[in-house]
Amino acid sequence: MDRTQLLLVGLPLFLFISDLFNLFTPPPQKPTSDHHHHHHHQPPSVIQQQQAQTLDFPTQKTGGIGAVGIGNTVSIDFCSSCSFRGTAVTMKNMLENQFPGVHVVLANYPPPLPKRLLSKVVPVFQFGVIGLVMGGEQIFPRLGFAVPPPWFYHLRANRFGTMATTWLLGNFFQSMLQSSGAFEVYCNGELVFSKLKENRFPGEIELKDLVGRRIANPRVVDELGASSWS
Repeated sequence: MDRTQLLLVGLPLFLFISDLFNLFTPPPQKPTSDHHHHHHHQPPSVIQQQQAQTLDFPTQKTGGIGAVGIGNTVSIDFCSSCSFRGTAVTMKNMLENQFPGVHVVLANYPPPLPKRLLSKVVPVFQFGVIGLVMGGEQIFPRLGFAVPPPWFYHLRANRFGTMATTWLLGNFFQSMLQSSGAFEVYCNGELVFSKLKENRFPGEIELKDLVGRRIANPRVVDELGASSWS
């Protein structure tokens, strides 16, 4: 083979091997809600120290609603194969600025199980077609065919075009199957916005208000409970 043929064969094989490493990577685990429970019941001495530090350093960043974010967790589950990471990072930075102390977690939102299973079949099909085109004369006799079928010779007539087309189409379908189109926002384990339901992304002001109301509600309930016992 000349250099062009080696490039056409080697590039799909290299991409296929790299996809195999990323194919079976497990999705990140969703954070538990123990984090905000652990910090929600801080002793009075710690709260007084935090207030004293805020008074001693007036230049400390206290944007949004001050330290209302401490002890709260916001999870943004998005479709990583849909190029939503940039939007998720922007929302993460906005929430951290508006609610200092809030714990914002970014995670991939996987597609449904049938789509995930089909996406794992696509690389097998790609590898099978490429192997069949490269060594069909030895494969068909082992399968019980004395003479390869006519369609094999049509594929073999333009082997490099067939392999490149198989690889590109396979990657396209695999990307579609791995896409969930999700951008789901959870605050302390409760869903506050769903792109799957709304068919749109949240605005920054809209998401700030949704998270702010969800963070403020438990505090209002705690204050009412404390006043009823006093």
